[in-house]
Amino acid sequence: MYPHKPTEIDHSASTLAHYQVPVLCALITAVLIGGSAPFTKLLLGEAGPLALAALVSLGSGSGALLFSIIGAAVGTRRSYVEAPPGKGDLPWLIGVMVLGGFLAPVTLIFSLPGTPAATAALLLNFEAVATTLIAATIFREWVSRRVWIALGFITTACILLTWEPTGSLGLSLSALGILLTCVFWAIDNNLGQRLSAKDPLLVISIKGIGAGVITLILVLVTGEQFPDPSTIAAAMIVGFLCYGGLTSILFLLALRGIGAARAGSLLAISPFFGVIFSLLLFAELPAGAFYIALPIMALGAWLLVSEKHSHPHRHPAIVHEHRHRHDDLHHDHAHTADDPPLTSTGEHSHMHAHDEIVHEHPHQPDIHHRHSHR
Repeated sequence: MYPHKPTEIDHSASTLAHYQVPVLCALITAVLIGGSAPFTKLLLGEAGPLALAALVSLGSGSGALLFSIIGAAVGTRRSYVEAPPGKGDLPWLIGVMVLGGFLAPVTLIFSLPGTPAATAALLLNFEAVATTLIAATIFREWVSRRVWIALGFITTACILLTWEPTGSLGLSLSALGILLTCVFWAIDNNLGQRLSAKDPLLVISIKGIGAGVITLILVLVTGEQFPDPSTIAAAMIVGFLCYGGLTSILFLLALRGIGAARAGSLLAISPFFGVIFSLLLFAELPAGAFYIALPIMALGAWLLVSEKHSHPHRHPAIVHEHRHRHDDLHHDHAHTADDPPLTSTGEHSHMHAHDEIVHEHPHQPDIHHRHSHR
């Protein structure tokens, strides 16, 4: 049995280190997602919307599959450190494929032409609002008063960016399309948390390639032309970096460590990177409301990413399988000869049991901290 005193947990460096990696994963994801709107809009002049949506999805899934193949070629045994999806995960896999891999990219790409790139990038912050609302109302993740205030600021900024006095009903349909994209991705984020304990490379490969095939069928049915080979390659690279390949792998790792509400909250800073990319790539300047919405959005994002949470809480007894290490204050179980060995970083994956325990330490709603709150 690994040495661990479960009933006495101090606020040591190991506790903080346990969350540093998933937080870093979420922050890198934010930078990459920030580039999704401006880089996609840059490619729209070279490819039709459905073809572009198919290519970014295929780039996402095939890039993750390539990572897995390279790992196997160099001798990495992912079965030692990752739990593969099972039959019970099929509904979640279909959900993330359709919503996050198909509907969201298609809706975004059709909405981008009518919206300045910087405004579109800032509107994508609504994903944090929608992700947290779904996590709190449907999946019962706890959300603090500070986070609700932050979501109010972000929503106010999105309303300002969506308002268009000359448009139908005073709203920009293109901006509303981007908000709908955020809702699709928010549902995807919450469904993805149900897969966050599974092998992220397998999950993203299935999601991206499956969504890409669905969109390719639409391209063939509608007769839309494919772009030239250089644009195809560029679109697939953007798909891998910004839409679901590398970003989804990193985000699933963040979900595993800090939960959908907190990981989605950290993504609140991604639009600010998108604004920077947009201003560098395009000469177009956003409308006046953008400059009012920007500081309001920034205040909401700061409230989200600076939130902290600690209180006494109970872990019920449970048996499950996922990637884990033994210095995270929660895994002190014994091992058998059939369990896979630890990797050089001290991780592996196998079925293991947790005894009931009550303790206090800083935590987020990860797979071990989905408890109720008063």
